[in-house]
Amino acid sequence: MTFIYFICFLLITAGTIILLRLNPEKITNDLMRFVSPKQTLRDQVLTARGKKRSRKLTVELNRIRDALEQTGKGSLFTITCAASVVLMIFGCIIAVMIDNAFLIPVFAVAFAMIPFAYAKRTVSFYDNHIKEELETALSIITTSYVRTDDIVTAVRENVQYLKPPVKDIFAGFVAENMMISSDVKQSIRHLKEKVSNSIFDEWCDTLIACQDDRTLKDTLMPTVAKLTDVRIVNNEIKGMLSAARTEYWMMAAMVVGNIPLLYFLNKDWYAALMFTTPGKIVLAVCALAIVVTAVLMFRYTKQVEYKK
Repeated sequence: MTFIYFICFLLITAGTIILLRLNPEKITNDLMRFVSPKQTLRDQVLTARGKKRSRKLTVELNRIRDALEQTGKGSLFTITCAASVVLMIFGCIIAVMIDNAFLIPVFAVAFAMIPFAYAKRTVSFYDNHIKEELETALSIITTSYVRTDDIVTAVRENVQYLKPPVKDIFAGFVAENMMISSDVKQSIRHLKEKVSNSIFDEWCDTLIACQDDRTLKDTLMPTVAKLTDVRIVNNEIKGMLSAARTEYWMMAAMVVGNIPLLYFLNKDWYAALMFTTPGKIVLAVCALAIVVTAVLMFRYTKQVEYKK
C-alpha cells in the first residue's frame, strides 16, 4: 500500500510541475525571494551602514551564487536550488514511507542541504586554487613593483607568467588602467573586489597607501609571506583534519548501522524502536544530532584562514 501511495505522490508532483510550468530558474527565483524577502529602502541603508545584519542563510546563498558565477558555473546554482527542493520532497517521502512523522522535518533539511554541500565543495576547490596562484602572482608582482616603483608596469611585465584565473584578474587590472581610467587607486580598489581573500585585501590596501608614500613598499613582501605561512600551516594540519572527519563519519555510520543490526539481535527491540512513538522520537533525535554535528564538523575542520 505504501508503494501505491508513493506512486500517487510522484504523479501528483509531476502534474503540479506541468500545470504550474515550473522550471529550475523559476524555482531558484522563488527560493531566493523566500529566504531573502524584499527589503525596504530603510533596511537597505541600515544594512549598508552595518547597523542591521542580513540573514545568515541569505548571506551564505549569495556567497555561493557569486562564487559559482566567478568560476563560470553560474548555471550550477540554479540546478542546485532545484535539486535541493526535489531532494527535500524526497526526504519527506522517505520519512512517510517508514511511518515516522518526526523524521519529516529532519530528513527534509538534511536532503535539501546535500546539493548546497556539493556546491560549497566546488567553491572550496576554486578558493584553494586562487590561494595557490595568488602566492606566486603577488610574490613576482611585488618584486617587480619594488624595482620599478610602478604597479601597472610591474603587473604588465609579469601577467604573461601568471596562470588562470589569477591571470585574467590582473590582465583586467592592466586593461582598466590603460584604456578606461588612469586612476591607479580606483583600479586597485576594483582589483580588490575581484578576489575574496583577507591577505589579498591587505596587500591591496597597502598598495593603495604606497601610491602616496613610496616608503611603504617594504611592507608589501611581509604581507605576501602570510600566504606562505597559511599554506604551511594548512599542510601541517591537513592530516589531522582529515582524520577527524573520517572518525566522525565512522561514528555516524555506527549509529545508523545499529538500526539494522538490532533487527538481527533482538526483533522486539527493533519493533519498539521503529513502530512505537518513543522509538520514533529517539530515531528523530538521533537523525537531528547527526545533521547538527555534521554541520559543526564541516565548520571546525575547514582550512585555516588568515584574519586581521
